[in-house]
Amino acid sequence: MEADIFDYHKEEDYLCVESFQGERRKLIQPTSLKDPTLGKLKEVLVDWINRTLKQEHIVVQSLEEDLYDGLVLHHLLSRLAGVHLAVEEITLTSSAQIQKLELILGELDKKLGLQDSSLIKWNVKLIHNKDLLATIHLLVAMVKSFQPELDLPPNVKVEVVIVEVSSSGIKSDVQIEVLTDDRDTASDSSSNPEREDPIEQLLNLEAHKVNTVKKAILHFVNQNMVTMGLHVADMDKQFADGVILLLLIGQLEGFFIPLFDFNLTPVNESEMLHNVTLALDLLNDTGLTLPSIDPQDIVSQDTAATLKILYALFKKHKGK
Repeated sequence: MEADIFDYHKEEDYLCVESFQGERRKLIQPTSLKDPTLGKLKEVLVDWINRTLKQEHIVVQSLEEDLYDGLVLHHLLSRLAGVHLAVEEITLTSSAQIQKLELILGELDKKLGLQDSSLIKWNVKLIHNKDLLATIHLLVAMVKSFQPELDLPPNVKVEVVIVEVSSSGIKSDVQIEVLTDDRDTASDSSSNPEREDPIEQLLNLEAHKVNTVKKAILHFVNQNMVTMGLHVADMDKQFADGVILLLLIGQLEGFFIPLFDFNLTPVNESEMLHNVTLALDLLNDTGLTLPSIDPQDIVSQDTAATLKILYALFKKHKGK
């Protein structure tokens, strides 16, 4: 077993063995690193971070390389939990990065409600050392706490080597580590997104049932637009240029969108795309989770795409 471990590690890992003497360290087996389910989980987490931090113009490409200094985690903490810490935006030295991570992870652990330290599978040292296992555990916990409606790939497990260094030598063991819940994948939306998407389900029903739901959503829309003297009769066509969609979002969310930010009377597709893209960005800023929607679909009067946006707004605001 020890031979396998030494075959796996990079050379620099052995130069600092004494630095974690007495600790138990987990390392993902190389075979698990190639598992497509792990790859999918990483892809979903990267996409989630990038959508969440789009307005900050932060783009993450690698969970291993882009989260260790605290910059991304700080922005996620601010965006998702409304916690703004007085820390440096850019930290270049290891000591400054570690100090920043201590503050950020301290606040994150509080917001995640993890009082029992045995339940915390990450720490400052692991995150700063670009430990993939700890980083994924942290991000999955954040998704479950702050955005539980986000579908994560289910039943993701990896094989890990647990290494313990002591004065008497190195001990190791192999275990299975669970990253996401073991659920019924046959009915899970991440294994078959259309099966759980209520709009996709709706569109597979009889035409009269589709029309009934569309009428209910249109009634909700018009109830909220009546004070502006607007009425929607054709869901596909009237939302295609993004104008009514922007006005509806402002009305529901209680904020004013400056007229110079969008085209009130768009005359071409480019201006329509600008409006719809702005609308989707605003919805993302409000924390409303939407399925992947291309602004071009709305402009092209795609019924499913338009319904998905309006249904999400309806679901969030119908009881208010």
